[in-house]
Amino acid sequence: MSQNESNSMRTLGTLLIFIFLFSINFVNGQNRTRHGLTKRTLKTELKRDTTTRSLLYDYYFGGVDSLYSDYFYLYRVRTDPNYYRLFVPMTFYYSPMNQLSTSLWKFRSPYEQDPQEVADKLLPFDKSKYTKIKRTNKQVDRVLLDFYLDYPQLVVYTENEIENKKTFREDIGTKIPTKTSILALFKPDIVDVNARADMVIYKPNFWTNGGNGSLQFTQNYVSTNWYKGGESANSLVGNLQLFANYNDKEKIQFENLFEAKMGFNTVSGDTVRKYRINTDVLRLFSKLGFQAATNWYYTISGEINTQFFNNYKSNSNDLVSSFLAPANVAFSIGMDYKLKKNNINLSVIISPGAYSMKYVGNSKVDETQFGLEEGDKFLHDIGSQLQSTLAWTIIPSVTLNSRFSYFTNYEKVEAEWENTFDFVLNRYLSTKLFVHARFDDGAKKVEGKSYFQLKEMLSFGINYKW
Repeated sequence: MSQNESNSMRTLGTLLIFIFLFSINFVNGQNRTRHGLTKRTLKTELKRDTTTRSLLYDYYFGGVDSLYSDYFYLYRVRTDPNYYRLFVPMTFYYSPMNQLSTSLWKFRSPYEQDPQEVADKLLPFDKSKYTKIKRTNKQVDRVLLDFYLDYPQLVVYTENEIENKKTFREDIGTKIPTKTSILALFKPDIVDVNARADMVIYKPNFWTNGGNGSLQFTQNYVSTNWYKGGESANSLVGNLQLFANYNDKEKIQFENLFEAKMGFNTVSGDTVRKYRINTDVLRLFSKLGFQAATNWYYTISGEINTQFFNNYKSNSNDLVSSFLAPANVAFSIGMDYKLKKNNINLSVIISPGAYSMKYVGNSKVDETQFGLEEGDKFLHDIGSQLQSTLAWTIIPSVTLNSRFSYFTNYEKVEAEWENTFDFVLNRYLSTKLFVHARFDDGAKKVEGKSYFQLKEMLSFGINYKW
């Protein structure tokens, strides 16, 4: 190869390399221009990012903030589903209020080590990767709480409304017409921008109310010529409970319970009347508590109980009890321990200071059988009291509701223990076993009997809760 040919080859190779590099730079320049990523734009944007906004803000929202960026870069928009509550139609969630109302203080001995501190020392790793959702929800709750306070009129839904939405559209299975009118295709969509939207704002309600009622009956028939003898008997028991409770999720709890129970049974051995009352209760109970610790409350409680109708001795018109004869009134001050765990709801009130009053307002009722002196209508006692209520779902079809009350003035004791076992057959039918034990050494003792009293009833019937 001659010298001229060698020089020509070198020149051609250099020209091809220059054309190749120029084409690469031109293509890259076109891509940068298409996405707005010129060198000058990048410098300006980086300067703005580093001087006016944080890295987290730039990471999530920088690409869509028109105040700090002149260009919109789709590649910089990062989706994060944990922030969905800020962008869907504004809804009132319960978690922001629960976060604000949660008491984080717990009693701890000065010699007790924090389990979290011990775990941090034994497992020194970055926990932020595992707590991202929890930290995000906490920040979102703080933003939502500020929004609820500043712009309540913009809240569209509540959390209950969203949970009650049907996930299955009922109209999917309906028959859809296959033919469409030609005129309907050219009909314009008219939107009235001046129309006023209907909006209902739901404010937090700390009251809960409800109740339950039941009608139980038992029946036993024995013919008059039955070879072993016996008597037929029928009984009917109705029970109604209503409650209204207040809980502000912070410090105050106010509970109210109204209970009415009536029962009748037939007694063929009673020649004076065909039906007798075997259950008669009218009770109103209220309790006001102020939180002292996690499960402890300073509590003031009060109870009033009496009965509806007159009750007579068998084969006699001698009155045993009647409305407000007796009537029991009790007030107490103490501490209330509450436990709600799994299927157990327990409340125990310890009252070192309690007041009890008995009133017999009917002159035909013997007041001495209730512990009063002959001729008196009132009996006042001051002492201590212990009250307990338990609601326990043993299994889904068997529940136990128990109530225990103990009062003493340090000379006599009055205690009651009521237990109701509910065997649920379905939503409306159940079998109930009611056991009521009582001890009162201040009342008049029946000759040949002890101060301990017991009543039991097994019945079947209907019940309803709301």
